[in-house]
Order: sequence, then structure tokens, then C-alpha cells
Amino acid sequence: MNTARHAGEQLRSWPALSEGRPACGAGLGLNAGSWEIVHFHGTHEADVHLTRAMITRLRPALAGSTAIRLSAGSDWVTVRLEISSDVDLLATLVSAALKAATRSAEDAAGIGPRPDPCTHHASRGAAVVVGAACA
Repeated sequence: MNTARHAGEQLRSWPALSEGRPACGAGLGLNAGSWEIVHFHGTHEADVHLTRAMITRLRPALAGSTAIRLSAGSDWVTVRLEISSDVDLLATLVSAALKAATRSAEDAAGIGPRPDPCTHHASRGAAVVVGAACA
């Protein structure tokens, strides 16, 4: 089963999200306005743009998941999509990302947000792997 495709179909139905081309060039990306929220790499992986502040807030919960990979200093988290509960986790993180995007847009006072590149642009040596299922 292509869990990324299933997750993408589910998230495309959310009224707050619209399709867009990810800055990293991955296939499907979903945005909230000009803010890139999530995009998919391959059939079993998605990057979610949470912001560092949201990642700090959620770190205890993120650290408890075998499906999450964090990259040091990044606004993005990678979700490994293996089973249906991973898709549910992704939906929860996308909801948090929408909240973070709203806050960031308010903080930017009309200036478009400038997120860091997704985890696939980051040095693989800087990745912090949380959980046994992450590679």
C-alpha cells in the first residue's frame, strides 16, 4: 500500500490546504496560503513544516514515536508512513503545522514566511533520529 498517496488524498480534502509545488521539488505538496505545510518524498515518507517553536513544544511526544525523524535546527519533521496509525500521526502533525503557520503569519505582520529547506536539503549528518523505525 502506498501510504503517502493515501495520506495525501486524505489531506487534500482539508479546506485549509491547497496543492502546491514544494520548494525541494518533491511531487505533492500542500500549502496553507503561501506557507508550505507538508510534502511527500516517495511512497512512505512525508515532511511536515512545524517550526522550531512547535517542535520544541511537541518534543516529548515526538521523541516517543518510532515514526518521527527530527533534523537538528530544522523547522521540519519527517514522518515515516508504514501503517495507518502513522497516517493518523501525520494528520495530527499537519493540524499542528497549520496552527504554527497561523502564528508565524501573524508574527510576520504581512511579510511572507521564509521557512528553512525541508529535511532532504539538510545535511544527513545533522539528522537526529528518534525511534527505531527511522532510517
